[in-house]
Amino acid sequence: MLRSASHALRRLSSSSSRSLSTIHRRPPHRPIKTLSSLSPSTNPYPSLLSSFSNTHIARYHHDHAAAASFTASTAPVPEEEEAVTDGDCAGECTQVVQARNTTTPANNRSIDAYSAIELALDSVVKIFTISSSPNYALPWQNKSQRDSMGSGFVVAGKKILTNAHVVADCTFVLVRKHGSPTKYRAEVQAVGHECDLAILTVESDEFWEGMTFLELGDIPFLQEAVAVVGYPQGGDNISVTQGVVSRVEPTQYVHGATQLMAIQIDAAINPGNSGGPAIMGDKVAGVAFQNLSGAENIGYIIPVPVIKHFLAGVEESGDYVGFCSLGLSCQPTENVQLREHFRMRGDMTGVLVSKINPLSDAQRVLKKDDILLMFDGVPIANDGTVPFRNRERITFDHLVSMKRPNEMAKVRVLRNGEEHEFSITIHPLQQLVPVHQFDKLPSYFIFAGLVFVPLTQPYLHEYGEDWYNTSPRRLCERALRELPKKAGEQLVILSQVLHLPFELIFHFICAILLMDDINMGYERLAELQVKKVNGVEVENLKQLCSLVEGCTEECLRFDLDDERVIVLNYELAKIATCRILKRHRIPSAMSIDLIDKVKD
Repeated sequence: MLRSASHALRRLSSSSSRSLSTIHRRPPHRPIKTLSSLSPSTNPYPSLLSSFSNTHIARYHHDHAAAASFTASTAPVPEEEEAVTDGDCAGECTQVVQARNTTTPANNRSIDAYSAIELALDSVVKIFTISSSPNYALPWQNKSQRDSMGSGFVVAGKKILTNAHVVADCTFVLVRKHGSPTKYRAEVQAVGHECDLAILTVESDEFWEGMTFLELGDIPFLQEAVAVVGYPQGGDNISVTQGVVSRVEPTQYVHGATQLMAIQIDAAINPGNSGGPAIMGDKVAGVAFQNLSGAENIGYIIPVPVIKHFLAGVEESGDYVGFCSLGLSCQPTENVQLREHFRMRGDMTGVLVSKINPLSDAQRVLKKDDILLMFDGVPIANDGTVPFRNRERITFDHLVSMKRPNEMAKVRVLRNGEEHEFSITIHPLQQLVPVHQFDKLPSYFIFAGLVFVPLTQPYLHEYGEDWYNTSPRRLCERALRELPKKAGEQLVILSQVLHLPFELIFHFICAILLMDDINMGYERLAELQVKKVNGVEVENLKQLCSLVEGCTEECLRFDLDDERVIVLNYELAKIATCRILKRHRIPSAMSIDLIDKVKD
């Protein structure tokens, strides 16, 4: 557990109106520690995570082991005042990079801060975003429009790099460079919500006059100095804060609910810093993206390997390609009796394969109860870690996530006391219940006042900040645990009217059953999964829509969870659908994506 409920990760884009902060509970911890998640964007434990942005409230999950690692870092060496003249700057930038391991943290920190100011003046921009999030309770509507601000910086190729949560669900984006009163229209070229990164482009030639791009560096070592540059709240001009690297390890990315490498620093990172660079010497060491609320000066930056993986994927395919996963859930083998049971020799180390995603290539060659000994020739310890730099260790998930889609990986496993080597094709995996649904409209289908939607975590988030405890238990457990059996599979549910208690302000959620004579008596069938339509098993919402639209029988039957049944006269139900849509001012009986698919 985190030390207090107030210690929570939060994103750092700021709002011009107000800042929202939420704290989420997580469920009781399971006795088995999951080391390799089924997908890099899925994690079976909701966490104490919060968002400090009015764009979106993040409600995701946190691995217990990662949560335990969020402790306060060692206090940095006090900074020494040092004057640096303009004439010294050009030489100092190079000297810091070459001799950063021989200077004291205090001196190095002041030099980096001065260099960062010079570099940032022609590179870092302020981003203004107008966004509107979907209403998953009323999927044909959007929530009210809101505006927020963040930071970004220019990289090679006339592109602006920023955080995904700065531009998530955006409808309009403007950027302003330092020293200019003019705001320029920007477009989102690519966005990776898992890694919380996005690329913006600006068509105006005037904007690019005098702008220079920042180069990407490498992962800094512990206690190396960094300077975070951006436009945090509290002022309108550019801001620079200084700190040192406290920790490098996989960390929960609040926005994308992903476990990826992150760098913890002790520099002050505040709302509005999101997307700004963390500069070390004359190069970028990372991108500021979140902090630990309730703790003093614990911030996180996205490291260069994650940034390069994102940029390379966009460069090769023109769009974000995602981070790869083995599709395994693994258990540590730290217990001696467990290792003896699986016939591991004294010199062997590895982790136990407990679950395999049916959609992963690992399903083809690996089996439950295999012992995973090596990944690409790197030995895996009994706690699931691999060597990383000088006497540091990191979970082997990091090696998997850095692989390119469709790249081959070699694994060595112990099966029934014998060692085997297999080649597995690595690629990103889709979840049965999506963790996030940014930049897209929800899918829905309405028939006779019954509203059918695919189960997603954003839908469950409509139950409020404490959604894990207030949403239907069965749906919540399925969202966190169940795996897809085949590609394109969805859990389709029927929703109905729900109310949440009063909080500081009146807050209610309406998941819908639109009342009419045709559906009288079905209003108590709350939040149940749709299993069959006229005896045919439901695979996804598109198929359910096709089964209903193509019905040739007099009656239409829906089989739900708990052996519940809904039966409608098909012709009367079609007539009632038009009446209900008109009464509730709903423009269409189905979402745009389903209309296109039905036409096809």
